[in-house]
Amino acid sequence: MSHAHTFHPSLLREYDIRGIFGETLSAEDARALGRAFGSQLAEAGGTRVAVGYDGRLSSPDLEAALVEGLVSTGLQVLRVGRGPTPLLYYAVCELPADGGIMVTGSHNPPDYNGFKMMLASGSVFGSQIQALGKRAAEGRFVGGDGRAESVQLMPAYVERLLQDFDGPGDLKIAWDGGNGAVGDAMVALTARLPGEHILLNETVDGTFPAHHPDPTVPENLEQLIATVTQQGCDLGFAFDGDGDRIGAVDGQGRVLWGDQMMLLLARDILKERPGATIIADVKASQMLFDGIAQLGGRPLMWKTGHSLIKSKMKEVASPFAGEMSAHLFFADHFYGYDDALYGAVRMLNALKTYGASLAAFRDSLPQLVNTPEIRFPVDERRKFAIVEEVAERLRREGADVIDVDGVRVRVGDGWWLLRASNTQDVLVARCEARTNDGLQRLKLLLADQLRQSGIEPPEF
Repeated sequence: MSHAHTFHPSLLREYDIRGIFGETLSAEDARALGRAFGSQLAEAGGTRVAVGYDGRLSSPDLEAALVEGLVSTGLQVLRVGRGPTPLLYYAVCELPADGGIMVTGSHNPPDYNGFKMMLASGSVFGSQIQALGKRAAEGRFVGGDGRAESVQLMPAYVERLLQDFDGPGDLKIAWDGGNGAVGDAMVALTARLPGEHILLNETVDGTFPAHHPDPTVPENLEQLIATVTQQGCDLGFAFDGDGDRIGAVDGQGRVLWGDQMMLLLARDILKERPGATIIADVKASQMLFDGIAQLGGRPLMWKTGHSLIKSKMKEVASPFAGEMSAHLFFADHFYGYDDALYGAVRMLNALKTYGASLAAFRDSLPQLVNTPEIRFPVDERRKFAIVEEVAERLRREGADVIDVDGVRVRVGDGWWLLRASNTQDVLVARCEARTNDGLQRLKLLLADQLRQSGIEPPEF
């Protein structure tokens, strides 16, 4: 069965397939992906695949073409409909299915879309994604007479989120769905939680009229912060476009970043699982790694990238992991993937364990000054080499270097990081210290290393 198909070279990325609908991405691509993924699954003995889609305007068309491609390989396709990416993960685990594909543009602008894929055994990423492209280009497709059916999983999914709730019953909470795919599930979940709930942008709308659906960018949280402070809420949650990343603000309207949320959650998890290994990526604050150790846990610093972190969790049997980008992965009472609504439920539980407000928890954290993630463009062919050159020089100088993903250098009471992005032609840097003077010193050290490798550092 030929129908050979060549994807636009920019589509096949490290962790997903993503492009601009109508430019680099079409329904034809979705159909070809269905054929390639379905063929691979069928050859490995798989028979069932789950498919879901987010709230973007192009998602229904892409989903229909994807299903057509999958059916043509002889698979039984279970269509779970519109919802957040974790609904699809839940479907693969619970139906169960041998694999799953989510049509989603995640937190990207409205004209983007793409696909996140998983096998029952874990994420599909890196060389596996390239292999699908090669299979499509060669037209190596399996033929078969499959069928598709719709499966209504939303009520069971919301029930599963509620199953582990053991939080305070009297909080006033604002929830910002960002008009993303999380909306319907968020409405159903909050209707069943105790306390008072104020919902913002809960209607799924692929044009994202209120603000961009990325809770790690401060300006996207302004509406939530205003609601929390004006209406006297105890805290607020925000979600990204496909519901696998979470944002949080305390009752004073202050943002809690991924690593700060992780420390609160780690406290709760380590109470039940003393000595457990908790994983965070190299961009996370030193206070998180130190805090996990102080709570009796084993902190493990690992590479950035949700697929890489999920794989590492399985390898070391970690109950909880997270990224600075606010992907939080729970294997404790859960399936080992990132679900932002479930993360909100667990944050509420952790507040009950902590016995005080989110603002009080935030006040208890060490006072550190840090830069946000600094990203600057470099030549794609040089990005990994630059990091290696910096690492080599630092080793010669006898610096305290961690090199699991780029270079993270401890200096005095602070640290700085330089790593190459897996998904873009950029270098990513971050610095953290106890004082502003310390932070300035670290920035100068970082800038000096960049200059030695022929890069003029940006203003930061």
